[in-house]
Amino acid sequence: MTQKCRIYSSEDFVHLRKVGELTAHILDYITSYVTDGVTTLELDRLCHEEILRHNAIPAPLGYNGYPKATCISVNHVVCHGIPSDKKLADGDILNIDITVILNGWYGDSSRMYVVGKPSKRAMELIDTTYESLMLGIGLVRPGIRLGDIGHAIQRFVEARKFSVVRDYCGHGIGRVFHDDPTVLHFGKSNSGPMLELGNVFTIEPMVNVGGYKTKVLKDGWTAVTSDRSLSAQFEHTIGVTEEGCEIFTLSKLGMHKPPYDIKRQ
Repeated sequence: MTQKCRIYSSEDFVHLRKVGELTAHILDYITSYVTDGVTTLELDRLCHEEILRHNAIPAPLGYNGYPKATCISVNHVVCHGIPSDKKLADGDILNIDITVILNGWYGDSSRMYVVGKPSKRAMELIDTTYESLMLGIGLVRPGIRLGDIGHAIQRFVEARKFSVVRDYCGHGIGRVFHDDPTVLHFGKSNSGPMLELGNVFTIEPMVNVGGYKTKVLKDGWTAVTSDRSLSAQFEHTIGVTEEGCEIFTLSKLGMHKPPYDIKRQ
């Protein structure tokens, strides 16, 4: 089926910058609270309150019945982890995924965080996942096909002896939460829709230490690695420009990947 990718104007990009800036701010804000002994439920509460303080809405809350304001995915949880009373412990790695609605516009981004001192392999996973995201973003420009981005991410990740999740993907965003195009992080080059000036979407590779297969737990949301290996994810919302692309969700504090210098907050 041909995907009809929405085109946004330069005026629309102004709104996308504002909501993207807020999304990045929430991820910056929560950084100092990610510590040994904190619960993911408490992190969710803090994010929720900060979103509301900026007169915005947490998009996940109530979306298809999802019960919380954020998705927080720890260790072998790939995505859509529901915040709970479980406490974080030394060595844990986690992804916090934030989507906010500001004046009818959506911003979506996620980052990895670490507790204490994770294993060397865990940090290699995090670095590889972040680098694969930025590799994919670096390819974005009018006239390139989305398959070229997914193909490049897959080749890079597999060369590092990790695997790319197949069951979840990036997506169009802007005036709606999930829209065309579907952004795969694997696949064949010279395939998929051709990007045009004004397309807006997320790139959000999920990378596993073990195999790429996932399964969903009984809660209907939490996706985990089938082999219980560690998983990592980073995500940005981007818009296609004449020169290439604009990342709407960059941290103004330079908090791009762990370890983070929280003194700069």
